[in-house]
Amino acid sequence: MDKDKLIGVSLVIGGIAGIVIYGLLLWNYTMVVLAITAFVGVAAILVIVAWIGWTMATTPPPPPIEIEATSEEKPSEGSKTDEAKSG
Repeated sequence: MDKDKLIGVSLVIGGIAGIVIYGLLLWNYTMVVLAITAFVGVAAILVIVAWIGWTMATTPPPPPIEIEATSEEKPSEGSKTDEAKSG
């Protein structure tokens, strides 16, 4: 069997086993399992928020973007000399 397929089958079996074990624990120890689940969920979200904050605090700001004037905004050198010759 291919390595990727073996990993996929293992994940499917592990996921189904996790669902069954979680259901059995929830059936027997409802409040404890719900409290642990809520704690892990909230902790995971707060870890992601802290990681985003750490990344923003430690990453240097990007260099400012310099906008170059286009030919429509800034007349070219050739048009100035043409105007001087005609005038």
